[in-house]
Amino acid sequence: MLILDAQVHTYERDHPGRPWHGVLAGPAEVTGEQMVAAMDQAGVDGAILVSALTMYRYDPSYAIGVHQRYPDRFALIKPVDPTDPGIVDNIVAWKKTPGTVGIRMLLVRAGLAADPADPGINRVLETAARLSLPVNLHIAGRLDQGIELIRRHPDTQIIVDHLGLVQPMGPPKPAEPWAELDKVLTLAALPNVAMKITGACTLSLQPYPYPDIWGPVCRMIDAFGIDRCMWGTDWTRAVDFLTYKQGVDPFRETTRFSASDKAKLMAGTLSRIYGWAPARS
Repeated sequence: MLILDAQVHTYERDHPGRPWHGVLAGPAEVTGEQMVAAMDQAGVDGAILVSALTMYRYDPSYAIGVHQRYPDRFALIKPVDPTDPGIVDNIVAWKKTPGTVGIRMLLVRAGLAADPADPGINRVLETAARLSLPVNLHIAGRLDQGIELIRRHPDTQIIVDHLGLVQPMGPPKPAEPWAELDKVLTLAALPNVAMKITGACTLSLQPYPYPDIWGPVCRMIDAFGIDRCMWGTDWTRAVDFLTYKQGVDPFRETTRFSASDKAKLMAGTLSRIYGWAPARS
């Protein structure tokens, strides 16, 4: 079975030539070589490589370099800044970058407007629709704003990050990690919305293989349909809770889905929505 991870990050150690802007949960480095080794060990064929906003802000150069070394393993997504006056030209240029399959926007970024009518945020979604470029939208912690934004842009392909839920960067885990699930599920009525079931294992309050995730995860899949759900790990944010392989195996080994549905969840939906599959497949 082909397995594609909907979100991983890579980064090199902080150095003057490409300095970090902040620190992400994870090791001191996760180079492209290290990420490929982890994928090989876990039996993952390819992944969406999301340039790390925390370290590199809106500079995707490290992720681009990783893709150039491993074009048969990764596709590219970069975060975009809706406050940038040149954001439209920026997105147009990114669309032409080899390996790109989408853009990402995080509503919780410090200083980003909380108004769903914000011109810059809406400009990003309008431009993505015009270019047929999927948008990874991080709405956790800003659900009301995110839901209204998505309603305003029915022609934009939206992929909601990380189940739409706030997920922990490190211990302790929230006592009620699925508390806002019902609100997130209202998005299932909008046909332009897909759901990234990424980082689900970090919301478990039980040890590996995290049996308590299946009730809420299956509710998500029932609401959206398997054709609008894609699995992923959100590696390396999850590193303080589990190994990379432990983020893969509960989904690969579960008997809760048919073989055809599991193939869609772990690769097929991602490949169809982003229009990408690794050459090795």
